[in-house]
Amino acid sequence: MPRALLLTGDAAEELDTMYPYYRVQEGGWEVDVSSRTTRPVQLVIHEFDPDSDAYVEKNGRKLPVDVPWAEVDVERYDALIIPGGRAPEWIRVDADVRRITEHFFARDLPIALVCHGAQVPAVYGLLKGRSTACFPPITGDMENAGTTVVDAPDVVDGNLVSCRGWPDMPQFGRVMMEVFSKSIGSGSA
Repeated sequence: MPRALLLTGDAAEELDTMYPYYRVQEGGWEVDVSSRTTRPVQLVIHEFDPDSDAYVEKNGRKLPVDVPWAEVDVERYDALIIPGGRAPEWIRVDADVRRITEHFFARDLPIALVCHGAQVPAVYGLLKGRSTACFPPITGDMENAGTTVVDAPDVVDGNLVSCRGWPDMPQFGRVMMEVFSKSIGSGSA
């Protein structure tokens, strides 16, 4: 059975995390959650309030963690998922997050980036010359990293599939599973 690694931390957006987590399982994949420690991750819920210039945030569910970043054996995994929220801005400074992310890019394995998730590979220079979707306010950051930002719910660039955030999940989920399934020569989606 193919296996995906979901790379995350506290303050990951709940829908950005849980939708791909369940979608890959529906597609016949196993998924392991990885964070700094094995303590459950505190997810957050981002809502759009017409009386606020930015999204508002409240605590969501806690997500159990299967393996800490330092113990991830990258050879066990066929795909990588990096959800959005605020987690990407702080997990990207960890050496093991870099090791893990670079492994998937170097081997051209499937990678799903949701919302702010693009911040992780961008800081390592891995999105230079690539196309990606992202949460619109970080477009300038992605362009400064050499990325072409596409304003669409499901952007595919080779092994990379991305979206702007949780409102894109219906389209993104289908395309993510097509990219993942194609990588293992399976039609399951």
